Amino acid sequence: MDSHLFSPLEIRSLQLKNRLVMSPMQQYVSPDGLVGAWHLVHLGSRAVGGVGLVITEATAVNPEGRNTLFDTGLWNEAQVAAWRPIVQFVQAQGAKIAVQLWHAGGKGSHAHPAAGFHYLPPAEGGWVTKSASAVSLDQHQTSEALTVAEIQALIHNFKAAAARAVQAGFDAIELHAGHGYLFHQFYSALTNHRQDEYGSSFDNRIRLLVETVQAIRTVVPDGMPLLVRLSAVDFSDEPQAWQLADSVRLTAVLQQHGVDVVTASAGGFGAPDRTKVVPLYQVPYAENIKANTGIITGAVGLITTPEQANTIITSGQADLVVLARELLRDPYFPLRAATALHIKTPVPVPYTRAF
Repeated sequence: MDSHLFSPLEIRSLQLKNRLVMSPMQQYVSPDGLVGAWHLVHLGSRAVGGVGLVITEATAVNPEGRNTLFDTGLWNEAQVAAWRPIVQFVQAQGAKIAVQLWHAGGKGSHAHPAAGFHYLPPAEGGWVTKSASAVSLDQHQTSEALTVAEIQALIHNFKAAAARAVQAGFDAIELHAGHGYLFHQFYSALTNHRQDEYGSSFDNRIRLLVETVQAIRTVVPDGMPLLVRLSAVDFSDEPQAWQLADSVRLTAVLQQHGVDVVTASAGGFGAPDRTKVVPLYQVPYAENIKANTGIITGAVGLITTPEQANTIITSGQADLVVLARELLRDPYFPLRAATALHIKTPVPVPYTRAF
């Protein structure tokens, strides 16, 4: 059977009912990293709306991994307990759910967006941010370079968070390795100026991500998929900037170590040419990575109509369509898409009939 937007997809032992994915979106409503009623509604409503896979917002593996004091976390047992009923609700609607694990690195320690999203110094409840090198990713502060010992501790944090994700009942794990956050700060030469085993050469700059993948694979079931979101390009004209060919090369390495899906986003240290920000403008990144590696890919970037989403799948450009703003505008986009494409889908639960 030819693939289309509502065809199932098997990833290891995980069966997705369709190719529509809810993209991670920060909510900034989690003091102490704890989720609650907001996340039950935010994530649960998109599951009721028919997506095949829900991915949580970026969830920190330690307190210093957050961007703000209000980001979700998975560094303690209380957070596991808070996530569990939300996971179960999403699954009860016929969707699967993945947690996106991250560390903001040098982009961390900010005030709530409603308070201006400015850098929050330690005296105001923030922390000293750490990155691959001593670089400034915020005009108000310069991050410190991580020591090798601190890097090893971070890998352990990711491993422990992955084990907690299994305890909470998540179906899959995604690593946020794009958008200028910690993993990206290491693999891009724009921000990695190290001369040790975690810097300089391509193999050294990707080492943190690869070693983290290896560590996570030791604590999750063999049948659990592992996803990675990459910034396929840096959106920079600097000669040392990360390029699409680098993403293809990195993806091939990640495949060897147990990564099943790559979502191809872009940017983090620079902005794209605004004249080129048009519908589907990032889809070619996923298409290129898929064509050159064969890995399952997710496409993002101004995808707003059922027809656009379906064409991405039927043409083979990508295997998954990852939606953010469109699902904020319309939590029931999948149900509307099925009607528009004349595809019969199972009746959502619960089923309410008007008399």
